[in-house]
Amino acid sequence: MSAAVPKKRVAILISGRGSNMVSLIAAARAPDYPAEIVLVLSNRPDAAGLDRAREAGIPACAVDHRAFADRASFDAALQAELDAAGIELIVLAGFMRILTDAFVEAWAGRMINIHPSLLPLFKGTHTHQRALEAGVRLHGCSVHYVVPELDAGPIVAQAAVPVLPGDDADTLAARVIVQEHRLYPAALALIAGGGAALEGGRVRFFTDRARDASAALLSL
Repeated sequence: MSAAVPKKRVAILISGRGSNMVSLIAAARAPDYPAEIVLVLSNRPDAAGLDRAREAGIPACAVDHRAFADRASFDAALQAELDAAGIELIVLAGFMRILTDAFVEAWAGRMINIHPSLLPLFKGTHTHQRALEAGVRLHGCSVHYVVPELDAGPIVAQAAVPVLPGDDADTLAARVIVQEHRLYPAALALIAGGGAALEGGRVRFFTDRARDASAALLSL
């Protein structure tokens, strides 16, 4: 009988209520899920997601960006917390701080983000309103590796929703967030389970190890 493969140790970075964080924590409770959420960090001490993480039994703390003179010193404080917890993968879930290039490059291939659009469309903020103004018929969300350029990293997975007549930004956002909560845990499982990796600036999928996770992604 082969030994169990150790689960990847994951930190989730948040700035607000942490709705995607909650979906990730719930998914990681499954015995066969290949990642373990061991730490939640926020740049805002008042982030509601910190209490939600603690209620789920996950260690959570704030590294207040306002206490640091510059981005580099803030990132160094984040790195110290990550090192202390033995983190292997970082998941950004509504983390509203721009990280330094040096930090991002140090975590290349080990940090992912979810963005509320079908990238490369609508990078940045206010994605739902911009999708409506552009008149697109499909909108959605994307999980991508983090690179120094904002919302420009190689895409791991996407989920689409229709833009319906009469939609406003709120109704469209509500439809997208449902897919975010399904897509992000599946994408993290794909990466943590060895089914996908960043190689040479592109996402490489390993068919033999990605079969189950790929099926979950395709069924979204």
